[in-house]
Amino acid sequence: MEHDLCEAAITGDIDSLHAIIRKDPLILHKVVAGCFSGTSPLHVATSNKQTHFVEELLSLKPELAEVLDSQLRSALHLASAQGHDEIVKLLLVKVGPEICLIRDRDGRNPLHIAAVKGKISALEEFVRSCPEAARVRVDRSDTILHLCVKHNQWKSLEKLLDIVQGQDFVDAKDNDGNTILHLAIL
Repeated sequence: MEHDLCEAAITGDIDSLHAIIRKDPLILHKVVAGCFSGTSPLHVATSNKQTHFVEELLSLKPELAEVLDSQLRSALHLASAQGHDEIVKLLLVKVGPEICLIRDRDGRNPLHIAAVKGKISALEEFVRSCPEAARVRVDRSDTILHLCVKHNQWKSLEKLLDIVQGQDFVDAKDNDGNTILHLAIL
């Protein structure tokens, strides 16, 4: 049954999803409860840009958005990394902006991921929906601006400087005492 659910998520087959749920009405509950051995169908559908399938899953079981993979990534992390803007918006609307604050194994939230991958439209959506996510620091105390410089994402940096205000944000130092200007010079 789990394999069939994964296949339905890959192809975006909503009819198969409903047939699977008819056979096992608790299957989505099992995913949320951690009793599911495979990858979350929401992660699979997100990775395969199956927007309608994602929407259907969220209407059936919104708690799926809080399921994390082995790297502690939510489906929003994946949508952000891959630039699936419609799915980013869908997750933010259906689940709520607080999902932007979930941190992966590296301490990064979905906004950090969008910035280091250069996904500008996702980045804008995150800042609009959850501006405080831009101020969350990763484990080494890097700001999102430090990440942009370290990953040579100058367009992300420029966009963030345009939309997130505050000199304290721009002048923030990491654990080594470096500002973004120090890193850019290095």
